[in-house]
Amino acid sequence: MKIRAGLILCWLLAGLPGLAGALEAQEFMLKNGMKVIVKEDHRAPTVAHMIWYRIGSMDEVNGTTGVAHVLEHMMFKGTKTLKPGEFSKRVAALGGRENASTAKDFTVYHQQIEKSKLDTLMALEADRMANLVFDKDEFSKEIRVVMEERRWRTDDKPIPQVFEALNAVAFMAHPYHHPIIGWMDDLQNMSVDDAKAWHERWYAPNNAVMVVTGDVDPQAIRRMAEKHFGKIATKKLQVTRPQVEPTQRGMRRVVVKAPAENPYVVLGFKVPTLRDVEKDEDPYALDVLAAILDGYDNARLNAKLVRKDRVANSAGANYSGVARGPVLFLLDGVPAAGVTTEQLEKMLRAEVERVAKEGVGERELQRVKTQLIAEQIYKRDSVVGQAWEIGGMEMAGLSHKHIDRIIEKLRQVTAEQVRSVAQRYFGDDALTVASLVPLPLTEKAPPMAGLKH
Repeated sequence: MKIRAGLILCWLLAGLPGLAGALEAQEFMLKNGMKVIVKEDHRAPTVAHMIWYRIGSMDEVNGTTGVAHVLEHMMFKGTKTLKPGEFSKRVAALGGRENASTAKDFTVYHQQIEKSKLDTLMALEADRMANLVFDKDEFSKEIRVVMEERRWRTDDKPIPQVFEALNAVAFMAHPYHHPIIGWMDDLQNMSVDDAKAWHERWYAPNNAVMVVTGDVDPQAIRRMAEKHFGKIATKKLQVTRPQVEPTQRGMRRVVVKAPAENPYVVLGFKVPTLRDVEKDEDPYALDVLAAILDGYDNARLNAKLVRKDRVANSAGANYSGVARGPVLFLLDGVPAAGVTTEQLEKMLRAEVERVAKEGVGERELQRVKTQLIAEQIYKRDSVVGQAWEIGGMEMAGLSHKHIDRIIEKLRQVTAEQVRSVAQRYFGDDALTVASLVPLPLTEKAPPMAGLKH
């Protein structure tokens, strides 16, 4: 499994000024506290519309893990005026596409539609923010769907099991410990009242950001937002207590046994999150380091471990500093025949150590930056991609206005900064290693209940 490198670069380089003629985003606030961000792009008569809630799995507590995702499902099960499933039918009838996604840091509902239908679509989205109905029978059906989703996405797949174990061991106090979909026992014991309470607690205009990109007029969007969302009452949001992850004081390991064709190993190092766009330096250097290791086809890990030495079938690196909580710098790989996960683990670390000792040449550094920028320009062709970029920044507590500044900061990263982070953040004390021991494909995997504790 190859993890894509440099998410800050891959995600945000699409925002380079002057590319594809996109205009600067505008933002305004409704009286009830809902932020609205509009970015014009008049190349096609289409619009991306997203409602982002500042609430995700990291805000859950023991006993109701997975409730954010369950509520996402319930948002399609009817309102006071719409029958279950009718929201999606109406969007389809308008010629639009729609979906939703729950993450650690947020929950987002998104659609793409022809611009003349946006007013109708916005009315539908406001309706389920304010008037969602919680029917016990519908909940009973949907919770079974979610449990089945957990089975086929995680319980029946070895690599997701490894990542679930990695997070459960790497984060002891922080709620990133829990999987987004929730632990199975919590899902089995969840009630419709849990989902209803989640909606009543967090689904409010003052806990949401609307992002609209495409062939639109910002003032027209403002009028629509005020008409449909402005009448929804503000809620007094409950303050959640910070759950700060304690300093790790030694390497941690976890082994997952599951039916699989190949062994696999992933290393997670605790590294800084981007908090201050201007003052922070290390997150940018870490992102460039990830790109040097795995930012293009002939990057270091693939060139040496896969192509030259042939000790791995795949090898990758990943880092994204854009998050509400603590983050990991990941190295991963599938060992080649005759190579153990322990051996590959050392080889992956050796490539980072090589950067720490020898540094990075200026030519390689510039080639990496140029390659990454070139690969990301095409994202400006997508109004959906632009909306994701804006909303993701806002949910992480970083204003969308800083996107271009982040690009500038990445361009300023020096070879010495890359070498410095390679020297400082990859020791044993910050490391958690998760490895997969493959069982025969016909064998049933052992239960994973122990990961809850």
